[in-house]
Amino acid sequence: MEDRIKVREIAFQIPHPDPDQARTALESVTAIDGVLEAIHHGPQLLVVHYDVRYITLEELEGLCQEFGLHLDNSLLYRLKRALYHYTEETQRANLAGCDKGQHNCTEHAFIVTYQRHRHGRRDERPEYLRNYL
Repeated sequence: MEDRIKVREIAFQIPHPDPDQARTALESVTAIDGVLEAIHHGPQLLVVHYDVRYITLEELEGLCQEFGLHLDNSLLYRLKRALYHYTEETQRANLAGCDKGQHNCTEHAFIVTYQRHRHGRRDERPEYLRNYL
């Protein structure tokens, strides 16, 4: 599996009017771009395979919450989610430098840096201070 393909668990709280929250989430999540597979593991657990270039765990969880589903907020799951959110956000930021189909990202980075650089005189000091050094 490539590094950008993630496999994450989404756990739901037990006391909820919908007894099978994972199945409800499964039905809504499978239609999203970037979600490769979603597997129902019992009424409170959903395992999702997705491509981080298109969607993150944070976005998937936000979608589940919009549908009225309650995520498990135990300490362990909150810590896991915080770590996953941070790593996926960082990975996405690192991947953003290259567009799809672009072969030489390093060259692209140098071109963009060169285009953003202020050209002309390179010495930032005023003219009257240059004579003293």
